[in-house]
Amino acid sequence: MSLLDLSRWQFAITVMFHMTFPAITVGLSIFLSVVYGLYWRTGRAVYLQMFRFWRRVFAVGFAIGVVAGAVITFQMGLNWGVYGARTGPVIGPIIGMEVVTAFFVEAGFIGVLLYGDGRVRKGTMFLSTVMVSVGTVLSSTWIIAANSWMQTPAGFKVVHGRFEPTDWTHVIFNPSFIWRWPHMLAAVLISAAFFVAGISAWYLVKGRAKGFARRSMSIAIGIAALVMPVQLYLGDNVAGHELPRQLSKLEAIEGNWDNGDTGFVLFSVPDQQAARNIAELDIPCLGSYIAKDLTCKTAMPGLKLTPAADRPDMAATFWGFRVMFLAAVLMFGTTFAATVLRVRNRLWTARRFHRFVLWTTPAGILAVLGGWVTAEAGRQPWIVFGQLRTSAAVSRLAPGEVLFSVIGFSVLYLIMLVAYVAYIVRTMRIGPERDDPRHEPPPRDLPDNGLAEDGIPLGSREVAAR
Repeated sequence: MSLLDLSRWQFAITVMFHMTFPAITVGLSIFLSVVYGLYWRTGRAVYLQMFRFWRRVFAVGFAIGVVAGAVITFQMGLNWGVYGARTGPVIGPIIGMEVVTAFFVEAGFIGVLLYGDGRVRKGTMFLSTVMVSVGTVLSSTWIIAANSWMQTPAGFKVVHGRFEPTDWTHVIFNPSFIWRWPHMLAAVLISAAFFVAGISAWYLVKGRAKGFARRSMSIAIGIAALVMPVQLYLGDNVAGHELPRQLSKLEAIEGNWDNGDTGFVLFSVPDQQAARNIAELDIPCLGSYIAKDLTCKTAMPGLKLTPAADRPDMAATFWGFRVMFLAAVLMFGTTFAATVLRVRNRLWTARRFHRFVLWTTPAGILAVLGGWVTAEAGRQPWIVFGQLRTSAAVSRLAPGEVLFSVIGFSVLYLIMLVAYVAYIVRTMRIGPERDDPRHEPPPRDLPDNGLAEDGIPLGSREVAAR
C-alpha cells in the first residue's frame, strides 16, 4: 500500500468516525430546543423528562464529535501539508469562520445547557439550548461550504500554484453548496429523528416509560415525515447541479462501464483494473425511468467515457450511493407507514411496527456516511475537482510512520465507538424514569425567583406544584 493510500485511509477513517456524531448531535440539539420550548410553554413534566434524558445522550456524542473534528484539522496539516499550503488562502478562512462563529457560540452556551437546569430561569435555558443548536448548524454550514468548494471550485485564481480567492461570494456559494447545504441539514435532522424514534420504540416494546416514549417517538417520527419528502427533492437537485460538473462521479454511481444500459444496477462487484463488473443485478428500464424518461430509451453513461487515470473507484462510489439511496427508501417507507398508523389511531398499539422502528435506529447515520463516501470517493482522483490531484497534495512522510498512525487511530476510534455504544445501551437500560421531575422530592414553599437555593431544580418545583 502506497503513502497516498495510507494517508487517504487514515483521513477516511477519521472523517467517518467524526461524522457519526454530528449525524446525531446536530439534529438532537434542535430536538432538545423543541422539547424544552414545549416544556417552557406548557409546563408539562414529560417534556422536561425528555429534555433531561436526551441531553445525556447528546452531551457525550457532542464531546466526542468535537474531539474527532479537531483531529481532522491536525491531519490536514500533517498528512496533507501540500493541500494545506496550496488551498490555505481559500480553505483557511472558511475553517476559521467555523471557529469564530460556531465554536464560540457553542462554547458560550453549552455549559448552561448541560448544567443550568434548575439553576437559571427557563427562558435562559431555552435560549442557551437554541444557541447551541444554532452553533451546530453554523458549524455544518462552514464545513459544507469548504467541502463544496472542493467539489465545484469557484471564485479563485491560481497564483504560483496557490489558490487565491477573487470573489468570496462565489467561493462560499459555489454551484454545489446551494443544494448540498440544505441536503446535509435535512439529512442530520432525519438521522437524529430515527435515532430518537428507534430508542423510543425500544421502550414501547419493553413497556417502560410509555408516556416519555410516545412523546419522543411522536415528535421524532413527525419531524422525519415532514422532512423526508423535502430531502428526496433536495437530493435530486444535488445530483442535478453537481453531477453534470463531475461526470466521472455520475458514471461510477451508475455502475456501468459501457454506455447503452437503460436499467438501474442494483448490485455490482466492480473490477477496477479490468474495467468490468464481475457480477451485477440490473433492473431493466429503471435507470431511464429515474432520468424521467418513461419510454425506456435514456441510457446511463459508462465509466469508460472517462480516461483511466481520471476514474474514481467505482466500488466505493457505487456502494456509497446505494447505502444512502436504499436507507432513504427505507426511512421514507417507515415514515409513510407511521403516518398511516397515526391516522388510523394505531401507532401506539402496533408492536411489530415498534420492533421494526427499533431496527431502523442507525438508518439515518448509515445514509449520511454513505452520502459522504459517494461525495468523497466520487471526486477522486482530485482533491480539488479538476484543479489539484490528490496524489499531488499528500505530504511526503515515511510510509512506516503513517502505517503506524493508521493502525493507532483505527484502534483508538474502535475503542471510543464501542465505549459510546456501551454508554448509549447503559443509558437506555437505566431509562428516563430517573429524569422524571415528578419523582423528585416535594418542593418547599420558596419564592420562585429563578434561582435554586436548596439544590432542587426550579423546573421540578414548578411541575410538582401543579
